[in-house]
Amino acid sequence: MGAGQLPFLLLFLSFLVTFVATRTITRMIRAGVGPFRNNVAGGVHIHHAVPGIVLTLIGAYLSVAVGGRRPWAEMAGVLIGVGSSLILDEFALILHLQDVYWSPEGQLSVQLVALTLSVLGLVSLGLNPLTSDRGFGLGHLAIVVSAVVHLCALLVCVRKGKYSTAVLGVFLPPVAWAGAIRLARPNSKWARSRYDSAKIARARARADGFDARFGRWGLDIADLVAGRPSLPNPAPPTRSNPQS
Repeated sequence: MGAGQLPFLLLFLSFLVTFVATRTITRMIRAGVGPFRNNVAGGVHIHHAVPGIVLTLIGAYLSVAVGGRRPWAEMAGVLIGVGSSLILDEFALILHLQDVYWSPEGQLSVQLVALTLSVLGLVSLGLNPLTSDRGFGLGHLAIVVSAVVHLCALLVCVRKGKYSTAVLGVFLPPVAWAGAIRLARPNSKWARSRYDSAKIARARARADGFDARFGRWGLDIADLVAGRPSLPNPAPPTRSNPQS
C-alpha cells in the first residue's frame, strides 16, 4: 500500500468502526442496559449527527490545509470517517426533519451507510474508476451520473414505503431503479399525497401479492444490523400559515 492510500484506508476503517459502535450504543440505550444514556442538554436531545458535522468539517478543512503531509493527512481521514459515519447514521432524521431513528423510515440511514461502505471498500482496494492518467472522461461522467441516479432511486423507494426493495437495491442498482418506477405501497407518504382512490386500490392489491410471496425478508436483514423498529412512522408535520 502506498503512503497516499493510508489516509483513505483509515477513513474507511474509522467509518466502519464508528457505525458499529454507534449502533451498539444506541441499541443499549434503547434496551436500558449499560452506562450509556441519551445526550440531553436543557431539555434538548442532542443527536450524534451534531458532533458528526463538527468532526467532518474539521477533517475536511484539515485535509485541504495540510496538502497531504503526514501525520495530518491521516488524522484528517480519521476525523472525516468518524464524522461522516455519525451523520449518515442519522441521515433519515435529517431528511425527514423528524426523529424517525427507531421507525421504519429510519432504516434509510442503514441502507445509505451500507452503500457508502461498499463504495469506500472498493476504493480502498484500489478500484477507483474516477482516477486515470487520461483525466476525467465520458466514462467517468457516466459513472458519476449513474451513482447519482442510484441514490435518488433509493430515496424514492423509501418515500414509496418500499424498504425491502431499497435494502436489496443498495447492492443491486437495477432493483432500486425498478422499485422507484413501480407503484408505491398504499400507506406510504408518496401514495397518500399523489394517488387517487383507484390507484391506491391497485397499489394495495400489488402490495398484498408481494407480501404473500416474499414477506419482509429484506427488512429482516436491516433489522439484524440496525435493530428492529419499535416506533411507528411519525405523522408529517403540519404547516401553519404565517401570521401577518
